[in-house]
This record gives sequence, structure tokens and C-alpha cells, in this order.
Amino acid sequence: MSSAVPLRQVRAVYDEATIVVYQAYSAEIAEAALGAGTFVAPFKRERMTWIKPSFLWMMYRCGWAAEPGQERVLAVTITRTGFEWALARACMSHYVPEMYSDRQAWSDRLRVSPVRIQWDPERDLHHRPLAHRSLQIGLGGPAVDEYVDRWITGIRDVTDAAHRIHELVAAGRLAAAAQAVPVERPYPLPARIATEIGAAPGL
Repeated sequence: MSSAVPLRQVRAVYDEATIVVYQAYSAEIAEAALGAGTFVAPFKRERMTWIKPSFLWMMYRCGWAAEPGQERVLAVTITRTGFEWALARACMSHYVPEMYSDRQAWSDRLRVSPVRIQWDPERDLHHRPLAHRSLQIGLGGPAVDEYVDRWITGIRDVTDAAHRIHELVAAGRLAAAAQAVPVERPYPLPARIATEIGAAPGL
């Protein structure tokens, strides 16, 4: 992407009603989720679960589906209503001075928020950091229940696609690899939510 991309911008695959996020798990958790159409045991609701709208950031995090416990990559389709519910209740996982009036204000919000967010450098096909950021969303407590019970509309296994793109990258076929990556567009965040998470408002 060009340098014109805002520092913090949500980019994703989405339609009028849903948005795609990615997670990587062990085969045991992935198979159970694919069979049930949502996350079930051995998935643990009591743990914070992180969702990522960026395919390439997910590839960086899971090492193209090669990291232990992250051998299966899932594309999880959730409602935009749920996605925005999470962002509206989110708090940065670390204090960011330009986003909070002071450290106490951040600490107060952190204590009551069921959602954590991080803005980490987006990655290219070689996993090198780019100048702009990618959003990671950590769901905890009631947010996990909302995600598992109400937001998910579909789960697809995209592990084979991850392996194919990695093979193209390894072979130096970067144009073909780039074409195979899901096309992620700027997400039209409501202005209030964009302000809450320090993001560009999108479209």
C-alpha cells in the first residue's frame, strides 16, 4: 500500500452486513469450530480471544500457519453490528497519550472494558513492517460470549490458501501472491467509534 494510507485505519473484507476476521488455532480447536459453526470446546471462553481483520498480519502472527498451535487459519465472518459493538467498548491495551486525557482516564476505561485493541505495524508479503498500522481486537468476558453466541455467521478454513500464497512468495512470484491475498478495503467506521479507537473514519 502507498504512504497515503492513514496511520491507523481499519481495512477488511466486508459487505453490507458482515465483516471477515481471522484467527489461527490448533487442528483440534479448528475442527470443532468448523463442525459447530462457532467456537466450542476445547476453545476456552474464559481466555481473551484475539481477532484480526488483516489477512497478512494474521500470516505474520502464525508464520503462514506453521507456528505451533496456529497450524489452522480460520476466516470468521461476523456481523458488522457485533464488530462495532466491540470497538465502541474497547480500550487500548497500553496507554497511548494522544488517545486519553491522562493515564488515569486510560486506567479507568481499561478496568471496565471487555475489549482490548492494539495497533501494530501492518506487514507485507515478506512480513516486513509497513508504515501504517493494523488493528488487533482482544475479546474478553461478555465480549467473548457475544462473539461466540451471536456474531458469528460462518467459519471457513483458509489454511490451504495461506500455504499456497506462502509458496508463491517463496518462489519469488510476488505479483501472483499479491493477487491471491484477500482484497481488504477501508472500513466505514462511525465517527464516534473512530474517535474512541484513534482511527481514520474510513470511507
